[in-house]
Amino acid sequence: MSDGPAPHEYRVLASEPIHEGRVISLRRDTVAMPGGGDSVREVVRHPGAVAVVALDDQDRVVLLRQYRHPVGAYLWELPAGLRDADGEPPLETAKRELAEEVELAAERWSLLTTHYSSPGFTDEMVLVYLAEGLSPVGRPEGFEVEHEELDMTVERVPLAAAVQRVFDGDIRNAAAVVGLLAAAQARAVGPRLRPVDAT
Repeated sequence: MSDGPAPHEYRVLASEPIHEGRVISLRRDTVAMPGGGDSVREVVRHPGAVAVVALDDQDRVVLLRQYRHPVGAYLWELPAGLRDADGEPPLETAKRELAEEVELAAERWSLLTTHYSSPGFTDEMVLVYLAEGLSPVGRPEGFEVEHEELDMTVERVPLAAAVQRVFDGDIRNAAAVVGLLAAAQARAVGPRLRPVDAT
């Protein structure tokens, strides 16, 4: 039985920078298409992000409500942040974000999922961690709460209730949806997880 034709090589024939921003950049690529010809693709380059499903000993998850300007709305989310510190391993970024945003540390960390948030136009990858054995901790030295984070609400919600809020359409942030459903599945069936330092 044949494996079929070899996969097409989507070669970049030309690449033009369009915009360099504080967090993201935009470029226009001309890409070779199957069957001949080419097509233009606009690509948003993104440093990636981490998100944390922080579960306490009562199986409550830490959620925060933050204003997100692109959608003009407050969204319920997980503690999360950009991977914008040069050379910082993603697990360390997750630990830092948990301390900065909700003043928590965790004894146990697991990698739940890695996902591309919207691969039709951006290379952003999000790593979602499970943090357990929570304890209060001060914010890192030199960190200042500013901008939208000054207006954040933090709540602890039973994991099952948070999952229901996903199905109700109340939780729409992609990393939160992925993370909450993954955490619930991990609790239910105990799947084999990758090493915590995998990417």
